[in-house]
Amino acid sequence: MKTIIDLFETSVSKYAGKTFLWEKKTTKFEAITYDETKKQVYRFAAGLMSLGVQAGDRIALLSEGRNNWVIGELGILYTGAINVPLSIKLEEKNDLIFRLRHSETKYVITSATQLRKIRAIINALPQVEHVIVFDQLDAYDEKELPFENILKAGDRFLETNYSDLTARSRAVKGDDMANISYTSGTTADPKGVMLSHRNYTANVEQAMSLFKIGPEDSNLIIIPLDHCFGHVAGFYTFMAYGANVATVQTGKTPIESLKNIPLNIKEFQPTIIMSVPALAKSFRKNIEATIRKKGKRTEKLFRKALKTAYEYNREGYNKGGITKIHKRILLAVYDKFIFSKVRGAMGGKMKFFIGGGALLDIELQRFFYAIGIPMFQGYGLSEATPVISSNNLTKHKLGSSGVLVKDLDLKILDYEGKELPTGENGEIVVKGENVMLGYWKNPGATGETIRDGWLHTGDMGYVDKDGFLYVMGRFKSLLIAGDGEKYSPEGIEERICGGSEYMEQMMLHNNQDPYTVALVVPDKAQLKRYVERIQPGLDWNTAEAKELALKKIQDVVSRYKNDGVYAGEFPERWLPTAIAVLPEPFTEQNHLLNSSLKMVRGKIEEKYRDRLEYLYTSEGKNIVNEKNILSMS
Repeated sequence: MKTIIDLFETSVSKYAGKTFLWEKKTTKFEAITYDETKKQVYRFAAGLMSLGVQAGDRIALLSEGRNNWVIGELGILYTGAINVPLSIKLEEKNDLIFRLRHSETKYVITSATQLRKIRAIINALPQVEHVIVFDQLDAYDEKELPFENILKAGDRFLETNYSDLTARSRAVKGDDMANISYTSGTTADPKGVMLSHRNYTANVEQAMSLFKIGPEDSNLIIIPLDHCFGHVAGFYTFMAYGANVATVQTGKTPIESLKNIPLNIKEFQPTIIMSVPALAKSFRKNIEATIRKKGKRTEKLFRKALKTAYEYNREGYNKGGITKIHKRILLAVYDKFIFSKVRGAMGGKMKFFIGGGALLDIELQRFFYAIGIPMFQGYGLSEATPVISSNNLTKHKLGSSGVLVKDLDLKILDYEGKELPTGENGEIVVKGENVMLGYWKNPGATGETIRDGWLHTGDMGYVDKDGFLYVMGRFKSLLIAGDGEKYSPEGIEERICGGSEYMEQMMLHNNQDPYTVALVVPDKAQLKRYVERIQPGLDWNTAEAKELALKKIQDVVSRYKNDGVYAGEFPERWLPTAIAVLPEPFTEQNHLLNSSLKMVRGKIEEKYRDRLEYLYTSEGKNIVNEKNILSMS
């Protein structure tokens, strides 16, 4: 299949009467079939053509996940136009207006909740001809049109010009652009990743080589649809298998939408979910909070069950064995009386998660593996549409990013561009039909990233003797010691922070300095519980309580040093000698996280420059200092 249109038409012909899309607008999820989806796609595509949309036009799509998001994208593609999917987290002043201008968008499709952003900047976007609004409004501004009107216009168009639509859709070729997908822009202006129809269909075929999904399987899409991970893993691969997908019910506010995720999981009962580390951590916190509410006896039993599961499962590929038969029997009991109840709270039908985005801490992977819903780490990036590798049910090693998809070449290169042998760490470089066309209107960046057909990912990693890829972090975020030695911090940050209930976030820093330091966002609620447990009745607002909490944070880090329980996991010089405890978390709102929920290191370092400098003083090296105590208030 060369185009997304081919993929969709093939699936409709195979699964016409089967459910494809689910949506909850009021009190329950309601379904439409593959054939019904096709009719809506044709109506919308025809409506766009009646509006004057031409092949190659850019049409931006800014909306929460819903059936019409998928129908909207397919409708755009049937006209030969290009979808510019935009994150609902973007704000209009800089991020949104840059993308709309840079892509030369002529039409915008949006939801009622996102419309305010477009209205705020529409006068600065003379190239935008029409704004199509998914939801019914009491009144529409100039250039705004109801989605329903486009569908009705499509009905009239199809009555006399049906062959024009089919001719337009058949003219679309595999090398034609399907999306311009913008990167997060953590270091400079965001780049528009040009993804072709064949990039997508190739990556769907590649993803299918790792994951076998049945027509009975379902996915509740909780990851952003604007990202190509949401496209490929969220609905196009499910479409190829004849499976079905639902979107999270849109709330009146972003917080309400987030709160709908666990409720919708329980209601919809998906068999598979795509996730990112931030969501995985949130799920785990909710599970542990529920266990705590059941009392200390239940919590103690849950911890014992987890310990047994960890010992039995190990890293997945090496679990069990003749010496652990007794643990398997014990685990079966724990599973029946404890873990099955946890799974029930998450719908009861979940087979596994697929984790994308940043590195997923191995302890977090062990947790979900233990409760019977493995979270399989994958690896990819937008420029590869995005899937490069993943663990799966039949082949997995916890801690790795899995095995490569089919029809993809991979090399590990050193700093001079020479290929390294198995097991050695260097830059990950890939080649395949899923590699992007390039960056929109940025030939310089395209030439730097794609050389002789090879995509230079900028990520560090290695492949082990069994063919599993290990991703070690970004070149750009390297710690650099005074002697010039380099090290990637992500693995350390994820391990320490993910392995502790007392830390929310951590960023390591060393820019040719005497030693490595850390900026830490504490979990104050957990630290308060710790202090209460150690010294019942001690007032949190006292200096004594703050000192206990700060020493606990220091203790978490010290476990990886010298004779600590985890000593030797990382080179000592890259572990933090001094720690600054911060008063607020890294968020998208304060621009310290990007839209993929990854830390924007440059902005964090700029914001906390004074704190970083303080860590290289004798006072700052002691975690119990005035600045840290103040941050704990």
